[in-house]
Amino acid sequence: MKFDLAYSPVLRFIGILFVFLNAPLLMYGQHQNRITATLDQETKIIEIQQEFTYVNDSDDTLEELFFNDWANSYSDKTTALAKRFSDEFRKSLHLAKDSERGSTDILAISDQDYRNVSWEHLQGKDIVRFTLNTPLGPGGEAKFFLTYTVKLPPNKFTPYGYGADGSYYLKDWYLTPAVYDSVWNLYSNKNLEDLYTGITDTDINFIFPDSLYLGTNFVDLSLTSFPGNQYANLKGVGRKSCDVILNAAKPFKKHVTSTLFVVTDIQSQKYSEILQGISIERISRFINDNLGDFPYTQLLVSEIDFNKNPLYGLNQLPSFIRPYDEQFQFELKFLKTALNSYLRESIFLNPRKDKWITDAIINYLMIMYVDAFYPDQKLLGKLSKSWILRGTYLAQMDFNDQYSFLYMWMARRNLDQALNTPNDSLIKFNQKIANTYKAGLGLSYVDAYSGGGVVDPAIKAFFENYKLKEVTPGDFENTLKTFSPKDIDWFFRTYVTTSDQIDYKIKKADKGNDSIQVTIENKTNTEVPISLFGLRNDTVVSDYWLKGFKESQTFQIPDMGEKRLVLNYDQNIPEFSQKDNWKSLGGFLSSNRKLKFQFFRDAENPYYNQVFYMPVLDFNIYDGLTPGLRLTNKTLIQRPFQFNFVPQYAIREDALVGSGSLIYRHYHGKSGFYVTNYSLRGSSFHFQTNSRYSTITPAVSFGWRPEDLTSNIRSSLLMRYVNVFRTIDPSLDLETDPDYSVLNFRYKYLNNNIVNFFSWFADAQHSADFTKVAVNVDYRRLMINNRQLNLRFFAGAFLRNDTDSDFFSFALDRPTDYLFDFNYLGRSEDSGIASQQIIIAEGGFKSQLENPFANEWLVTGNASFGLWKWIEAYGDIGFLKNEGVPARFVYDSGIRLNLVTDYFELYFPLYSNRGWEIAGPNYDQRIRFVITLSPRTLTGLFTRKWF
Repeated sequence: MKFDLAYSPVLRFIGILFVFLNAPLLMYGQHQNRITATLDQETKIIEIQQEFTYVNDSDDTLEELFFNDWANSYSDKTTALAKRFSDEFRKSLHLAKDSERGSTDILAISDQDYRNVSWEHLQGKDIVRFTLNTPLGPGGEAKFFLTYTVKLPPNKFTPYGYGADGSYYLKDWYLTPAVYDSVWNLYSNKNLEDLYTGITDTDINFIFPDSLYLGTNFVDLSLTSFPGNQYANLKGVGRKSCDVILNAAKPFKKHVTSTLFVVTDIQSQKYSEILQGISIERISRFINDNLGDFPYTQLLVSEIDFNKNPLYGLNQLPSFIRPYDEQFQFELKFLKTALNSYLRESIFLNPRKDKWITDAIINYLMIMYVDAFYPDQKLLGKLSKSWILRGTYLAQMDFNDQYSFLYMWMARRNLDQALNTPNDSLIKFNQKIANTYKAGLGLSYVDAYSGGGVVDPAIKAFFENYKLKEVTPGDFENTLKTFSPKDIDWFFRTYVTTSDQIDYKIKKADKGNDSIQVTIENKTNTEVPISLFGLRNDTVVSDYWLKGFKESQTFQIPDMGEKRLVLNYDQNIPEFSQKDNWKSLGGFLSSNRKLKFQFFRDAENPYYNQVFYMPVLDFNIYDGLTPGLRLTNKTLIQRPFQFNFVPQYAIREDALVGSGSLIYRHYHGKSGFYVTNYSLRGSSFHFQTNSRYSTITPAVSFGWRPEDLTSNIRSSLLMRYVNVFRTIDPSLDLETDPDYSVLNFRYKYLNNNIVNFFSWFADAQHSADFTKVAVNVDYRRLMINNRQLNLRFFAGAFLRNDTDSDFFSFALDRPTDYLFDFNYLGRSEDSGIASQQIIIAEGGFKSQLENPFANEWLVTGNASFGLWKWIEAYGDIGFLKNEGVPARFVYDSGIRLNLVTDYFELYFPLYSNRGWEIAGPNYDQRIRFVITLSPRTLTGLFTRKWF
């Protein structure tokens, strides 16, 4: 028999007394739920008998009811959860075995008259519709008897289910009523932690193996054992749903603080238990002081809950290189998890639509906690004192500066979204980080604008007045407005409901006899307040709040001896750019920002023009290793204009090479036609021994995306003019003019999805010697049987061709790349390992056939199909036509090792126009490979699920 902690009769009595005293207050008008559940450790199945009394507290007569069945969202590859995973490039659920899938098997549902109730799962398969035998009128009750089993999934898809160590995390594991408020709020499980269910009084008799330790958010009124099992009676009065954590090894500890009874398994091996207890006491007191009394007898603060919503950033580094003290790490980890549980269990809002409210409160209180107890904590922790980083602006940033920094990470990418965007419409980075941080910053913004000391009592009043009630954003708005002496309509009408950028600048400042006249411009016309500070020797001598205005406005302030005026000096406002936020009062020249050279990239410092330098090392077989130095103004977050110059030294050629670019990005909006990019790029490298190519390419591109930013659909139009200049070794016989220019138009459509991938582009090129057009279509499908089908089609034709060689011709297997788009290791090689590199373009063939070029037209089709895991069979067919000869049919086939699609692949030819290639001589020279060495391209594999 195992218990998580010896039960105190006093604590048990307190729990029973709490339930008894609160029951009369909470039971009226609420659903009643009685469950008997038995967990079978061998089969990972929970047998459930449920007696549910549904109370119709609406003014409508209901002919059908809806229940959440999120345990069934793991049942197959077509559920809403599976589709969400595929959009995030996660294929674990799609590739799962049937034995690993979680599901609900409903055996019987009957009403209080013991008549069978008709039911069905909706399209997402995690919501059940009951068709009532008798309509349920306003104020009426309907009782149901349900018998079903829940097969648990392994916790490799989400944190829920069973672990390899024998532990369990049960969340949203039984049927709960959907919320009806004149319409049904039906939300499928999308791994967003936002189940929306009615307030219910629930009593659970739970039987589970005796080898496990129990933790729950409900009151555990009793815990007894019998051979092989334990029996727990769990009670939740006025609750949403019951979470059950069964640990196989680590028991939950109970901390009785002065304000709260805490059950937790969060620990720190390098931070003593006594000190952990002191920290938990401090955190509990802080939460109680700022929110109020927790309405239940115990608060569950679990490691699993933290792992679902961790402290993103440096705290996710391995423990041996984390730059923070153990106490600081433990307290912030415990604080964030406790605040999440505290508010989730007490404030009943619509988590799919209104999560920003609790996000705002949690992050605002975390900012307060660090300000109160760790005011000198730096964002980089101990790393800020290291010799390599201490001179950077990033090392100077305080820990709380991360909130504005990480929100601006998305704003500068034009991917920020309004705070009231539904949870399932948020980009993952916004849902997990950026929007939550912007929400917390927003309350700091309101508090500073209101004069301070406003938001704290408003949050406490909101919690006290609305805990254990259904809450709307209007309730939060009314509470905040009650405490603010100023008009804060701008916060709810602009800051919360739009993604409009905030960006002010000081246009000019003139000193008079005893006053200063300052003109401020609103660069985005977003009408929100802006703060103005006066500084003398880095000391604030004056500060003002200016109401929001459009365009520009001139203000007159008294002269208090200021030497510098700064907007948003305390950075309480998440402003798009702070580069033009200050103005020196010492003359024009003193207003110019100084130039600062820095080693490696840094955060943007508003007081300097930064140029970063960093070493680079590239390779191709002609230049050999090419060490160099990258000079750029690119900071850690995007900026509209970027330059990048990379002078390098080619060791093999003993010559200077390199590249450079100037890029300006202009965003027009969030969706539709949303961006225009202007660029000028150049490069100079060797394409053969003692033979150099140089390119200069001006370009403009336009981008489109749908209104739903979580969609992976993108389209673009590129217009560029590629100018190539070549110097040739005299010993080489060049078949074309050394210099040429090509005008290129390309429209591209992309729907990037790990289950269904579809892409196509149309390309047109014009030069002095030819005009050609082409179309390329790619389709990939991960089949229900876990095998992948790849299809590709290419067609290209010359409208005019006055060339005398195949340099500009279409190619079956290895394009000449006269536009220098491809990262060939050896672009001029026709033998050796470098010649075996393949980039799937134009014909897309893998076998190196004779006469592979077409100077009139080329049509090919490429296909591959999964045989086992990453082993596939491929085949290519096509027709190519050259001037003066009949069209020729070509084909090849073989085996593909699709290790990482588009990044690392191997092709083994078997049979083609050349016959049985595998039986031919020098077969190792016929093997082809795809490889991507670009770090920027490779990081896209890991970041694509976030953006």
